[in-house]
Amino acid sequence: MVGMVLGINHITFSVRDLDASFVFYSEVLGMRPVARWYKGAYLQAGSDWVCLTLDEEAREESLPEYTHAAFTVTEEEFGAAVERLRAAGAGCWQENHSEGKSFYFVDPNGHKMELHVGTLESRMKELAERSPRELVIF
Repeated sequence: MVGMVLGINHITFSVRDLDASFVFYSEVLGMRPVARWYKGAYLQAGSDWVCLTLDEEAREESLPEYTHAAFTVTEEEFGAAVERLRAAGAGCWQENHSEGKSFYFVDPNGHKMELHVGTLESRMKELAERSPRELVIF
């Protein structure tokens, strides 16, 4: 039997400007700095961690696809978090069409991201109520 993945260990984002990205992730998003060196940084978001790595090949614009990273925020913090992102110049790449409050934004390197208030359980409840075509729940 193949071993099972236990969770997401960390997420790494390639960045063009480590200083600007470090400020964005620590001061705007509120992640806790853990370590920083000349080519990277580790930051903690709750029990998860994010790596920023300096990469000359990092993109300059967002990819056209829907792929993105979503970060959890509380209902109480959502409004203030969105205002901090807007004040920092984070552009909105999509309006929210899903359950729970969400703000879809782009980081300084064009990575698509989302702040979300909700859980897998709340998303599954919405799916069951909307019942999209060919839905299978395991």
